[in-house]
Amino acid sequence: MRKVWIPHKFGIPMLGDLPSDVVVEVADDPTRLPSGMEDVEFWVPTFLDQPSMLPLAGSLPDLKVLQLPSVGADGWLDRMRAGVTVATARGVHDATTAEWVMGAMLASLRRFPEFIRAGRWERLTGGELYGKRVLIVGAGSIGTAVADRLTPFGVTVTRVARTARPGEGVHGAGEFPSLLPAADVIVFLVPLTDETRGLLGREQLAALPDGALVVNAARGPVVDEPALLDELRTGRLSAALDVTSQEPLPDDHRLWSMPNTLLTPHVAAWTTGMPERIYRLVAEQLDRFLTGRELLHRVQELR
Repeated sequence: MRKVWIPHKFGIPMLGDLPSDVVVEVADDPTRLPSGMEDVEFWVPTFLDQPSMLPLAGSLPDLKVLQLPSVGADGWLDRMRAGVTVATARGVHDATTAEWVMGAMLASLRRFPEFIRAGRWERLTGGELYGKRVLIVGAGSIGTAVADRLTPFGVTVTRVARTARPGEGVHGAGEFPSLLPAADVIVFLVPLTDETRGLLGREQLAALPDGALVVNAARGPVVDEPALLDELRTGRLSAALDVTSQEPLPDDHRLWSMPNTLLTPHVAAWTTGMPERIYRLVAEQLDRFLTGRELLHRVQELR
């Protein structure tokens, strides 16, 4: 018997016809597993609250494929034993995350959160996206999707990646510090790695122009949160954050009380259509695995 673990019962029929020796089980709670850990060869962890599932990563003795529903693989790689293929959901969340970035930028610049908090008829003068200089840190598929959506808004877009791609107008990581003074809006869409942890620190924040907007749809630790809080407290910068260094963010955290901050609970990719898109990818990946073909979006190909 070969077992496949997925987090939702509704996903089972979406996997199609499978060989008779393949059993699909729903594993959505690490304290109530559907069966023993033996024979699990293909595993899709939960879409949300993944940290609760992390301890299982090194405990499945027969695991061959870990198919993540997320674009990032941080937290998983150092728990995987040799021989396990880790694949991400690259491409699945491009449109939804790009929509969140656009919505967050527009809402922040036009001061929507402040209008909502006011709770009364009070005119506030908002900014505008038109004419802004937008620096996108992360030139992968989501970064490209954001850049495409910014085209009609009359902005200047600059993209940065780990490695420069002059033919595509993408700057290398070494140029990042010199680009900060010309960024009215800076958007983070990078994986969390040793190189990106604390990428926007106190010195980099100070280099941003007055009134700049920091948008983080990547991972919380990419931004030095205490340093950002200091800037937000003065009102010099504003922020739109879908991720934080601690998740869930405690109710008494200072970020909640920052008036120049738009904060959402890591939901940029989470929409009603997301589960179906993920299971379409899972079905494709499972078929590739069972037929001996190479999986898409293997982490070693993305690093």
